[in-house]
Amino acid sequence: MSEPIPPAVTERDVYITRAFAAPREIVWKFWTSPQQLSSWFGPDAFHVPVESVTVELREGGRWDLSMVDNETGQAFPIRGRITAFIEFEYLEIVLDADSGSGPLEDVLLRVQFHDHGDRTRVTLHQGPFTEEQREMTAEGWELSFVKLDAIFAESITEEQNS
Repeated sequence: MSEPIPPAVTERDVYITRAFAAPREIVWKFWTSPQQLSSWFGPDAFHVPVESVTVELREGGRWDLSMVDNETGQAFPIRGRITAFIEFEYLEIVLDADSGSGPLEDVLLRVQFHDHGDRTRVTLHQGPFTEEQREMTAEGWELSFVKLDAIFAESITEEQNS
């Protein structure tokens, strides 16, 4: 099955393409396994308790988690409904969230996983947002992806030292 063609990106969307140093099946697992998802999701000043993560990998299934501010302990829940997925290739989720700058409702997150052997290119398209929410969301994804890069780099180093 081929990947769905995403709609046009607008100025109200976040659109990020990034390559990760891991096979597609591994990168997919970091989006769909509660243990792995909690290990990288959210900016540096936040963590995601694994017990807050629910992933029901089916159309209509849940994709929920809470980001917790490390300093204040305040939780920012993200509640999602999986609207489409193709295992290892595509994940589409409609999200509601408490962003700290107001509620986000019916935000569509589309993530494509492109197989490049021992590397995976992820294309993320999310929106619509206000300008402030878009900037905050883009920064959050970039910081989260730095954490994910570090996990994959550590894994490669461990393999090389074995």
